[in-house]
Amino acid sequence: MTDELRNVDEMTFKEASVELERIVRSLEQGDLELEESLERYGRGVALLASLRERLSGAEQRVQELVDQAEAPAATFDTTSAPSTAYIDE
Repeated sequence: MTDELRNVDEMTFKEASVELERIVRSLEQGDLELEESLERYGRGVALLASLRERLSGAEQRVQELVDQAEAPAATFDTTSAPSTAYIDE
């Protein structure tokens, strides 16, 4: 991972998840030096935290949209409104 790494917050969700998958695969192979493993693990933790935060925000937004869709339509009480019967006379 000697290449310059992008800031996690500047990455799309997909980019971050793909990078995290690559990191996990490389760590699972077990052929990295200790320092490189620690560096990748730290990057993976940062990516995972960002992904979880984004998912949480998306879940909250979806719930808001569902709540809006399920909310009863606004109705107005017109029983105390003045009569308009004289308009047609």
